[in-house]
Amino acid sequence: MYSLKQELKLNNKERSLLDGCASLARLVYNLRLSILTQSWQFEEIKASDSQQLADIQKVFTNQVKIKPEYAWIKGYPLAIYPSALNNLGKAIQGWRLGKSGLTRFKFKKKGDSFTSKNKSGVYPAKGEAMMPFTNRQVRLKRKQSTIPGLEKFRLKQPIAFVSYSKTFTISRAADKGLVSWNLPVDDKNLHRVHQVQTVGVDLGVKCFATLSDGLFTIAPQILKISKIKSIKNRWYNRNQKSGNRTQTIRASNNGWKYYQKLPIKPADIANLRRILGQKKITTDIISRKYYQIRIEDLNISGTIANQKLAIDLESLGIDEFRRILTYKVAFWGTKVELVDRWSPSSKTCSCCGNIQQMPLKEPVYSCDRCGVSLNCNLNAAIILENARQSIVPEASAQLRPANNKMPSSLVEAGSKRQFKPNA
Repeated sequence: MYSLKQELKLNNKERSLLDGCASLARLVYNLRLSILTQSWQFEEIKASDSQQLADIQKVFTNQVKIKPEYAWIKGYPLAIYPSALNNLGKAIQGWRLGKSGLTRFKFKKKGDSFTSKNKSGVYPAKGEAMMPFTNRQVRLKRKQSTIPGLEKFRLKQPIAFVSYSKTFTISRAADKGLVSWNLPVDDKNLHRVHQVQTVGVDLGVKCFATLSDGLFTIAPQILKISKIKSIKNRWYNRNQKSGNRTQTIRASNNGWKYYQKLPIKPADIANLRRILGQKKITTDIISRKYYQIRIEDLNISGTIANQKLAIDLESLGIDEFRRILTYKVAFWGTKVELVDRWSPSSKTCSCCGNIQQMPLKEPVYSCDRCGVSLNCNLNAAIILENARQSIVPEASAQLRPANNKMPSSLVEAGSKRQFKPNA
């Protein structure tokens, strides 16, 4: 089962409708959570959490909705209620099992989202053809999307195939509306053929990814420039007041405009980084062509201790590149392997195997034994491709988690704060 997320092309009326639906889902979630936590103070209540949530649902339907101050709820579809109740039940269950902390109240500034589920209609079984004149919500080969309980919405990008689902999640990122739904895709029907067997990938700051076959991907400067502009913009507008509703302080017009536009620039930077790491490199360049992918096991959390490289590493999202590349193994049928971080890939010659001292500022690797001159990133990528199998474990979350805080190499980090392991 896979999911697809598309951006909606909304006008002011549609945006107000989706904001109201998100407000309704937030109200239902917070109200039920408040009633549930208050009921835990009474020892005579012996019912389970699921039974209490079912009773709270009845109270909300029979008593709360009929109040005059909640008359606006009738203007929104009923398909939003079950999803809010299920989300709260899953959150409480995860807290009971010790998987997460106690859920908190939702608020508007952190992003609104709601799930709409269609329960009516006759649905065909998996793999069967669509039946006519049913309430099945179908994704057509056009820039339109029909959401249960709501009207048709336009998509910014057309869908190249027909897909169907009965559950749709609407979310908001900055000023953009997104819709996501599941795709019933069978892995057995996906034919994956890789042209090349093995490739080594060396990651860097100026050249984001260097492949052992000579392909270079230059890191876009727009990421660093946009991040610096965003920091300067926050500094210039540091005195803008957003107001305080509890203290009856009204926000100024310029302050309100500034805080409305504040999350737009970081969202654009995140989209550029996502396109660079998820689609352009991991999918279009690497996963579709190569089967065995070897990268160096870098510790980014330790590497950013070097303040000269911290802003570049964080803007490029090198740690996210490894996570996405490992995540796409199941879909593309690839094999991602991690070369030991202590192997001298930057010091070793790819032709004769000579190991010599090589500063990171040198762009060209010149071997003292055989005299070959090669780009440093390309030389390191070839070393990663031809590395011994004994120092190349397979990348997986169980064997080597991405957030494992281990000391990074002095050669790669360029910082004296790190240390080498004992011999």
